[in-house]
Amino acid sequence: MRPLTEDQTRLVFEKLARYMGKNIKLLLDRPDEEHCFRLHKNRVYYAPVRLIRQATRVPKDDLICFGVCVGKFTHSGKFRVEVTFLDYLGNYALGKVWLKKSSEMSFLYGNHVVKGGVARFTEGAVKNQAVVVYNEDDIPLGFGVMARSVVECGMAGPEDLVVLNQADLGMYLREEGTLSAAAS
Repeated sequence: MRPLTEDQTRLVFEKLARYMGKNIKLLLDRPDEEHCFRLHKNRVYYAPVRLIRQATRVPKDDLICFGVCVGKFTHSGKFRVEVTFLDYLGNYALGKVWLKKSSEMSFLYGNHVVKGGVARFTEGAVKNQAVVVYNEDDIPLGFGVMARSVVECGMAGPEDLVVLNQADLGMYLREEGTLSAAAS
């Protein structure tokens, strides 16, 4: 477990900024206690400093995970946000899409969102904007990227794709072994 390098920090913050914008500051400037990001086995974790100090007492090979897994660095050096960070993305997201009850399960099975399944969007969402997908009860189900702007969605047919699924809670169940921690 170690602090992120400058390049790694830049990659993580650039990716998170797509979802949160300037709300990233709220992750670090918390009134309750100090939090920070740490790297362990190519995965980035977000945790209170108090917990990180305790985790340093565990031998590196025995430490599986700590805090909340934000995402991981791929073998090519890119950063991928994981569904385990969905609660934080949901709290601070700028772009949001709410699904109708009839399309929740389709999204949770890994499918993209079609216009007919959308209950509402945040105002002014543009094409390629990262969004958090909610059900009508304001529970975050996953995240993705807008395939069309809100204006284009108004002219789209009911079966046209509007949100491309990147991760969902169903993915957590389908890939639980690889999301929890890098055992190898």
